[in-house]
Amino acid sequence: MELTGDVSGHDTAQILVLGIGNILWADEGFGVRTVERLAADWQFPDTVTLMDGGTQGLYLLPHLENADALIVVDAIDYGLPPGTRRVFRGDDVPAFLGAKKMSLHQTGFQEVLASAMFLGRCPQRLILVGVQPECLEDYGGGLTDTIASQIAPTIHVILNLLRDEFRVDGRRRDAAAAIAAPAIAAPAIARDAYEGGRPSAEEACRIGDSRVLAALSANEA
Repeated sequence: MELTGDVSGHDTAQILVLGIGNILWADEGFGVRTVERLAADWQFPDTVTLMDGGTQGLYLLPHLENADALIVVDAIDYGLPPGTRRVFRGDDVPAFLGAKKMSLHQTGFQEVLASAMFLGRCPQRLILVGVQPECLEDYGGGLTDTIASQIAPTIHVILNLLRDEFRVDGRRRDAAAAIAAPAIAAPAIARDAYEGGRPSAEEACRIGDSRVLAALSANEA
């Protein structure tokens, strides 16, 4: 199925900018953290929705069905140097999401795309902005410095995509507006709070991050 429908000429096209990934696995959370920062620093017309998709899988299907265009932001293992960023469109999006899966979230999102296509409700335009991670094995960890440094340039790429391909301009929030901006993630898991509350390496190296262990225990109960 060729996903190249042209929605660029429609000012009312609904555009979903979706960050996916697991923030508990270090650089796997890149997509979520990028869209989180985008929402804090920029505001857009009502035709643009910014969303933390996390690892929700098929729960995301209704959101895709309502979108004319989808921009996915994710950590993608291309086998390239850490921090390498690439942009893919159309049929290449599901292909690269499935080429070398890093975790179950990518399997889940492939199912979302496949279901939307089967139902004939997939967004006409698909764009994937992916960055090669550096570390995925730090359970409870935050972004590495290498990948965190890619948030700002990736936001620049997203802004250019919105402007050049969909004729949508964002407006940067001033400092006061940024503080008051509605968060797309719960305060406890926002990047500053989550990474700032992490135990020291000495405390975490043997027992892991107690917040993660507590969450796992709660899920098993």
